[in-house]
Amino acid sequence: MTDNKTLNQRREAATPRGVATATQIFADRAENAELWDVEGRRYVDFAGGIAVLNTGHRNPTVMAEVEKQLDRFTHTAYQVVPYEPYVELAERLNALAPGATPKKTMFVTTGAEAVENAVKIARSHTGRPAVIAFSGAFHGRTLLTMGLTGKVDPYKRGFGPFADDVYHLPFPMPMHGVTLEDSLAALERLFKTAIEPERVAAIIIEPVQGEGGFYIAPTELALKLRAICDEYGICLIADEVQTGFARTGRLFACEHWGIEPDLITVAKSLAGGFPLAGVIGKAAIMDAPAPGGLGGTYGGSPIGCAAALGVLKVIESDDLVARSNAIGVHLVERIRRFAKRPDVHPIGDIRGLGAMVAFELVTQPGNQQPDAAATKALCARALENGLVLLSCGVFGNTIRILVPLTASDEIVNEGLDILERSLTEISAQAAAAE
Repeated sequence: MTDNKTLNQRREAATPRGVATATQIFADRAENAELWDVEGRRYVDFAGGIAVLNTGHRNPTVMAEVEKQLDRFTHTAYQVVPYEPYVELAERLNALAPGATPKKTMFVTTGAEAVENAVKIARSHTGRPAVIAFSGAFHGRTLLTMGLTGKVDPYKRGFGPFADDVYHLPFPMPMHGVTLEDSLAALERLFKTAIEPERVAAIIIEPVQGEGGFYIAPTELALKLRAICDEYGICLIADEVQTGFARTGRLFACEHWGIEPDLITVAKSLAGGFPLAGVIGKAAIMDAPAPGGLGGTYGGSPIGCAAALGVLKVIESDDLVARSNAIGVHLVERIRRFAKRPDVHPIGDIRGLGAMVAFELVTQPGNQQPDAAATKALCARALENGLVLLSCGVFGNTIRILVPLTASDEIVNEGLDILERSLTEISAQAAAAE
């Protein structure tokens, strides 16, 4: 077996630089919340494949469902010869989605496809073109979803022009000077100066921004958007690609709002590591496109659907909703404790919804000045110490934690110990360099 250095040399020669990697290690095997590289070194995984592994690496229940499906068939194209796992999964999600309105669900392969199809469905239903999104949002890397995304680097730079009739509002970030009132006032100005509400097909929002920095959408904002959408016949889309499937202490994060979105996009942890995404929505809205208007060759893969049915079994049998809340409380408590240490790099805002937890690195104790360089250094030092850790945020200074919800307390604490030690080490390194 080769080593990480050799594989990185091959990677650089064979794949484009645009497909960047957060680490320089190559995976060999993984189980639950642990990963081993090709050199045999073990890591605690606080990245979860970017929120894909709420049920952990190779969950036994998920793998058993996949193996059963592999013994039957792997592909027919649902639009040619349909199959029961697709229908069964749609039935399950329709029943689980928030709100009493009858639902229907369609499946695709990626989160960006789910968002694209949600916009298509909203436009078909309303007969309108425009879409409103938020600054800091991440909705995908396709042409339309790049336009919806509210973060330039690295997702939009050099790829324009983007789709027309896409508008952005500031997302509330009180620690960075953007209040809920600012966001609502911007929406009012938008309707007065740029686009009349009668031309808007959809407003799309992440209940917790993913790449944008794990900022939580206030319930007051969601309630106001729901009222505006009802008033003007606009579809409200909850992008749950990163927040879904128990990550935030509810099956769907939008349940925290107490309202019913018109459409919900899902992907990532839906299928526990297998490519699957979808749109869940009110039946009358979902039925707007004509037959053949939705779909895709690999959309709703039977393997992915089988895996997703396994994921739903695990969420129920292991009570991962409750586990998410317990992990989240523990993460926030530990981070708050070590943030008080004088030898730890300064930590600013600490926030979380369930086990979707993040904190910001700042330049000085007590301020909110982002320290992107320290954040990059922390991720590198954590990896050296055996922890896979991800950053995010418009300012590049947010550390996000996406540990599998199936991780044991021992593994979670091991990862937190490494995180705490790494924070002291980058602080000492910075002090030595002064």
